Amino acid sequence: MRMAYLKRKETVNSMHYNWGIVGSGWIAHDMANALIQEDVGIYGVASGHYSSAIKFSEEFSIEHVYENYQSMFEDENIDIVYIATPHNSHYEIMKNALLHNKHVFCEKAITLNSTELDECVKIAKERHLVISDGVTLFHMPLFKKLKKMISSNSLGPVKMVQVNFGSFKEHDVNNRFFNPNLAGGALLDIGVYAVSFARWFMASKPNTVLTTMTPFETGVDESSGILLQNKEMEIATISLTMRAKQPKRGLVACENGYIEIYNFPRADKATITYTSDGHTQEITCGESGLALNYEIRDMEEYVSNLNGQTNLQCIQDVMDVLTSVQESWKRHE
Repeated sequence: MRMAYLKRKETVNSMHYNWGIVGSGWIAHDMANALIQEDVGIYGVASGHYSSAIKFSEEFSIEHVYENYQSMFEDENIDIVYIATPHNSHYEIMKNALLHNKHVFCEKAITLNSTELDECVKIAKERHLVISDGVTLFHMPLFKKLKKMISSNSLGPVKMVQVNFGSFKEHDVNNRFFNPNLAGGALLDIGVYAVSFARWFMASKPNTVLTTMTPFETGVDESSGILLQNKEMEIATISLTMRAKQPKRGLVACENGYIEIYNFPRADKATITYTSDGHTQEITCGESGLALNYEIRDMEEYVSNLNGQTNLQCIQDVMDVLTSVQESWKRHE
């Protein structure tokens, strides 16, 4: 079997790879800007509509425009494929890219369920390829710093994690957020971030998943509550809403204090309140505006060293929880 073919572009401080962008929506635009800031080569672009890909290429001075995804994947000059299409299309696109020996960085939700993700992971491992996803908090310096604090036991053991995430979407049955054919609903949109926050601070994957859900009129989940527990007896509670605004707030309660983070998906600041005397400490690390830059740096490091296993395990654990939640809802329909 042919190993992944890599064309590297050396810069003063690092090595970069040729990225191919699949999709031309707003998040693809944001990623293209971040790639340019990082002096990373955007080798080519493909989109569901060729005219959109042409327009995108002109905006970012991208030399290679492909009429379809297949043509991009067949180009051996592409090292990393960035997938920024609706998440119900991720599985097929990612699988095809992997079968053409491309490393894949995919926007969230990376797949619709664990079966899809596990199949892609199997292909990636067989071909020594890297998979990562666009859950920004996994790549933010603040979260890496807080994880080290938790691991050092300076705050004592984790007892409880609480996560709130709510957005207000206008009542529109045609909106993709409420469209069951496009895998709409809160869980696979904002819920990915919330479950990822919980998993990041829990010592192991939850083995107990309880949940309840209120459906929108199209049948997708409008709001839900999720309760998780792992073998260490740590508990996480998650509240999601798509028709009621909530703060993007995460709290990690330990024996010796608690960590509170607002706007957590791209956070660069956290506050610790200590149990003994109530004094607070502000932790700052990184810059929220560089969230996608951190994703790029991590992905290129994973590819250079083929070492993104810890990140991938978190992604798989999160998808296992999301799948368990969906299965529970189906059983109670």
